[in-house]
Amino acid sequence: MAKTKQLRVDHLERNAADAQIRDLQRDVDYDTKDFTIDYIIQEFQKDYFYIPEYQRKFVWDNKRRRRFIESVLLGLPIPFLFLAEMDDGRLEIVDGAQRIQTLEEFVNGDLQLQGLEKLPALNGFRFSDLSEGQQRKFKNRALRMIVLDAETSLEIRQDIFDRINTGSLNARASEIRKGALGGAFYKIIQTCAADPDFLRLCPITDSVRKRGEAEELVLRFFAYSDEYQSFRHDVAHFLDAYIRKRRDHFDSAEMKRRFGRMIEFVSRHFPHGFAKSSGAKTTPRVRFEAIAVGVHLALDRDRSLVPRPVDWLESDEFKHHTTTHASNSGPKLKARVEYVRNQLLGKKA
Repeated sequence: MAKTKQLRVDHLERNAADAQIRDLQRDVDYDTKDFTIDYIIQEFQKDYFYIPEYQRKFVWDNKRRRRFIESVLLGLPIPFLFLAEMDDGRLEIVDGAQRIQTLEEFVNGDLQLQGLEKLPALNGFRFSDLSEGQQRKFKNRALRMIVLDAETSLEIRQDIFDRINTGSLNARASEIRKGALGGAFYKIIQTCAADPDFLRLCPITDSVRKRGEAEELVLRFFAYSDEYQSFRHDVAHFLDAYIRKRRDHFDSAEMKRRFGRMIEFVSRHFPHGFAKSSGAKTTPRVRFEAIAVGVHLALDRDRSLVPRPVDWLESDEFKHHTTTHASNSGPKLKARVEYVRNQLLGKKA
């Protein structure tokens, strides 16, 4: 059996690697500080500790918030909070916004404990129901923070946010993407996602809307409209690469025009918009992709298109194209968007 040849790193490559590590390490300077919960809440309320735009919204459900408070009451170790010094003297919360907001809510009396596993005697309690001694102990509990130097760039802060949250079961790709890849290009995505007609035509539950589902759908529309034929199977990687490619090279007016034209067409010709029915509360991603991108492709062929009735939306073929098992397949993405395009143009596949 032939031996695999082992590639060896020579001393020049090793020295270059060492130099690169040292250079990048110098870009991240930080200090470690311990602040009491009482102090953290006070500074958060004064906006001295503040949540930056790229942070995801507060989305912890009641169970997780109560479980976190139980952990604090038990004195269990709490993961480090990450903050960054700003030029104005304030501290930007890089990671830990949800924990800080939960602490504030509990101390203010807005969070009632329920379903505690280790401290069931506290079920039904609010902060004011604790003994004065336990209240003082809670507020005097110190949490450790990593405070990044004021020279730490926005890119590095966003990268830290990305690395902390990547792989977390609690963070969606769309939430991480907003933090790691946010910028002028992503603001266009957010603007389109807030369009009232889009929100009317594309029902989304409040819980997933808070976690960036509307932005996810809009991003898929642009990415697949431009490059669906090069998509293979990894959606998150494909979308991230698309943002990186476009974020410094985009025409905001053209993007808004393209999105608005598609929305207007759907509003005019699709009785239920992107949804399956008039009373639908959610919109499957594969269905949105098929209709939105298919409409765009059809309008690119014929800007004055007036389609025949869209009764094919109820056909077995369309339902086959828009089942969830097709979501990560390049050939199936191509098939569903081109099926809609061809139906609108009156052409056979």
